[in-house]
Amino acid sequence: MTDTNNIILNNTQVEQKIRRIAFQIYESNSKETEVIIAGIADNGYFLAEKISNVLSEISPIKVVLCKVFINKKNPISPITTSINSEEYQNKALVLVDDVLNSGTTLIYGVKHFLEVPLKRFKTAVLVNRNHKKYPVKADFKGISLSTSIKEHVVVEFKTNETIAYLT
Repeated sequence: MTDTNNIILNNTQVEQKIRRIAFQIYESNSKETEVIIAGIADNGYFLAEKISNVLSEISPIKVVLCKVFINKKNPISPITTSINSEEYQNKALVLVDDVLNSGTTLIYGVKHFLEVPLKRFKTAVLVNRNHKKYPVKADFKGISLSTSIKEHVVVEFKTNETIAYLT
């Protein structure tokens, strides 16, 4: 559990950020009939589920949820997804993760999806830390946060509450 002084986003704020990201995704894909929301396991997928739920609620776009499996300790190892690549080929796709730290996980996720022709490709994160070592950016972000290298951002997804805090 965390000290309340370290909370960056409480549950209400997280829900507001998710709703805003969903609206931005809808605006960016308003002419699409289908969009793939691909969440990086585990926390990125939890966030993707929440974004997908709101997107389905606010738009007529068919939302397909996809889980992306990346070995974060060895991101060059093969990346797999819960759906076949044919299912997202020539479609709009949004790659989702909870926190953009150095950009390593997101850049390897981007690389995986670039091996398949896509109609449109965007990225979304709840917290952007601004400590990137790769040229990757979040197209949709809940909050940008300048932290020290030693600080760590944690997003906890519980059944009835989601919070983001510094450790």
